[in-house]
Amino acid sequence: MRNLALLTDFYQLTMMNGYLKHKLDEDIVVFDYFFRKNPSNNSYTIVAGIEQVIDYLENLSFTEEDLQYLRGLNFDEEFLNALKGFKFSGTIYGAPEGSIMFPHEPILRVKARCFEAQLIETALLNILNFQSLIATKASRICEAADGDPVMEFGLRRAQGPDAGIYGARAAVIGGCTSTSNVLAGKMFDIPVVGTQAHSWIQTFDSELEAFQAYAAIYPDRCLLLVDTYDTLKSGVPNAIKVFQELKEKGYQPKGIRIDSGDIAYLSKEARKQLDAAGFHDVSIVASSDLEEETIYSLKIQRAAINGWGVGTNLITSSDSPALGGVYKLAAIEKNGGLIPKIKISENPEKITNPGYKKVVRIYDAHNNNAQADLIMLDDEVIDTTQPLTIFHPIYTWKKKTFNRYKIREMLVPIYEEGKLVYPRKTVAEIKAYTAKELQTLWPEYKRFNRPHLYKVDLSQKLWDLKNEMLNAYKEKNSL
Repeated sequence: MRNLALLTDFYQLTMMNGYLKHKLDEDIVVFDYFFRKNPSNNSYTIVAGIEQVIDYLENLSFTEEDLQYLRGLNFDEEFLNALKGFKFSGTIYGAPEGSIMFPHEPILRVKARCFEAQLIETALLNILNFQSLIATKASRICEAADGDPVMEFGLRRAQGPDAGIYGARAAVIGGCTSTSNVLAGKMFDIPVVGTQAHSWIQTFDSELEAFQAYAAIYPDRCLLLVDTYDTLKSGVPNAIKVFQELKEKGYQPKGIRIDSGDIAYLSKEARKQLDAAGFHDVSIVASSDLEEETIYSLKIQRAAINGWGVGTNLITSSDSPALGGVYKLAAIEKNGGLIPKIKISENPEKITNPGYKKVVRIYDAHNNNAQADLIMLDDEVIDTTQPLTIFHPIYTWKKKTFNRYKIREMLVPIYEEGKLVYPRKTVAEIKAYTAKELQTLWPEYKRFNRPHLYKVDLSQKLWDLKNEMLNAYKEKNSL
C-alpha cells in the first residue's frame, strides 16, 4: 500500500503548524464529511471509497524523505518533530461503503485531535468524492440497462491511472458486472472482459480471415466486433459464417459487438440475420459513447441489445465531473463537553448543521421501503412505539407523521480511538449491499429526469440548536 501522507493541500500543513504554535493541536474536534448536491441530477449518491480511506489511514506516516522535503518548505523542527511517528488516533463513524446517502447528511464523522483531523481532510475528500461520483453514475447507467450486464470500458479515457483503477472499482459497486481494466480486476477480484479492437480486424487481409483467426484461439468465448467495414453487409454475415464453423466443432459462439452507427437499427437487423441463421442465443453487445440517457432511449426503441460496454461517459461522469463533498468543523471539545460550531454563509445551502450528529433512516415497517432520513444530535433517542413527526428544515409547515415504522442508524464505527473496528469487505460484498440498499428506494427516486426528492429533515432539537446559533450570531453582529 502507498503512503499518502503528503497527499494534502499545503494549507492543511500551515494550519496544523499554526495549531501547534498556538497550543491547539491537542484539542479534540469533530468534522463532518458530506455533500450538498447529488451528481447527474440524481436523487441519491452511493458512498464508495471507504476501504481506500482505511488503507490511507493504516499507512499514514511521514518518512525521513517527507520530513526533509517539508524542511525545504521552511517548516521548523518543532513541527517536523510533531509529524514524526504520526499515527491516526481518532474515532470515525461512517456510512458503510455502498450505502445510499443524501445531501447534507454526515457520511463520515471524524472526532480526533485537531492536528490529526485537519491533516486527513484533503485525502478523504479526494478518495470519497471521486469513487462516490463514479459509483452513482454507474448506478444510473445500470438502472437504464434494466438488468442487462453493463461492462466498464473506461480505462483509456480515465483521467490518469488511479482514476482508471478506482473508477472501475466504484463502477462495479454501482452495478457494473465487469471491467476491461486488468489491473483493477487483479486488485479487487473483479471479472475482466474484452475481445478485439478494430485494429485486429484491419490487420488481416479480410474481415472473415480476422474472425476465423480469433475464433481459432478462443473458440469457447468468441465474441466478434462487426462494424469495422459494413455491419450488415459484411460484419454480421462473416460472423455467422464463423459461428457456423464453431457450431460444427461443438462450440457455442458468444456474440457480436457493435461500436458505431445507428445502434437501434443495426442491432435489430443484426438480430434478424442471427435468428435466421439459427443463432437465437448469440448476444449483441453495444458500445460507442453510451450513457444512461442513450441506453434508456435505445431500450424504448426496442434495440436488440443484450449487453452494454460503457467507457468515457462513465469513468469521467461526463455530465457531472465532480462531487462537491466537503469536510466541515461541527464541534470542539471543551472541559469534557462538545461545543457546537456552525459555518454561516450568505448562501443558505452552505450553512452547516452544528454539533455531534447521527443519521437515522426511517423505513416502512410493512414493506421496508425507505421513507425519510433524520439528522439528529447523537444523544437523541427515538421511541418507535410512538408516532414520529418530521418537518422540512426550511419549509417547516411541511410535515409528515409515521405510525408503523422502524429506524436504522446509518453511521457505524470505523475507528475507535485509532483502532480499526470496521469489517473489511470485498468489492463483490459491497456491490451486493448496494443492490440491496437500492431495492429500498421507490422507483420515483430512480428516475433519470426530475426524480422525486428524498426527504432529509432535522430533528427538532438540532433545528432549534441551529437556529439559536444563527440568531445569536445575527444579534451579536447587529450591535
